Amino acid sequence: MNFQDLHELLRAELVRRIERGSLTGSRLAQQAGFQQAHISNFLNRKRALSLEGLDRVLASQNLTVDQILPLEIAAAAVPQMTEPTETVPVVSCSVAMDDARVAEAAVIETVQVSASRLHDNRARPSTRYAHWQRFVAVRADAQQAAAMYPLLAPGAIAVLDRHYNSLAPYRAQQPTLYAVRCGAALLLRYVDFDEGHLILRPYSRDFSVQLIRMASHESPADYLVGRVCLVFSEL
Repeated sequence: MNFQDLHELLRAELVRRIERGSLTGSRLAQQAGFQQAHISNFLNRKRALSLEGLDRVLASQNLTVDQILPLEIAAAAVPQMTEPTETVPVVSCSVAMDDARVAEAAVIETVQVSASRLHDNRARPSTRYAHWQRFVAVRADAQQAAAMYPLLAPGAIAVLDRHYNSLAPYRAQQPTLYAVRCGAALLLRYVDFDEGHLILRPYSRDFSVQLIRMASHESPADYLVGRVCLVFSEL
């Protein structure tokens, strides 16, 4: 996560507030002490804010950096050697979707993850996945990363909790990032449900929302492979 990524996260949060009707560009400019054109250029990616400007905008909206960084996808630090760790296999998307247990031959690489960070995650398993190996990881390809940038960088390792297959929000007032079965593909997206459709939402506004029409005998858990519980951005 760098300074440019922080700009984009703040900009995206402000745009969401404006689209919800809880904020306007003119009100934001007034509250933060900027000219409206300055704020408009920032919201439209035509200019960046200084560090002082970022602080002023955050303060005007009663926001902190922690609040605009979704906790479950904050870049995970490599655990200290003295801290107990567990080995999580990095596998292909097809293995993550279809294999209850990961065979040794299917492991592409491994990542060491703090045992406490893994097992502090709350589980909401569906019947289908309750007995599956719980934690696996996949590398985000360029398309997945682009749709969720800057939350996911190309090549980032996303650790999946395959015992969380519920649409119940993991944290209040924060969207939950899921690994979703979409045909033969595995997509990393925010997910909503409405009138028999799963709604797959990217983070980037440059990508379209996708719909998955569910059959009458299907449930969302049939498509939710798991929750993205950790992201390693620089491994």
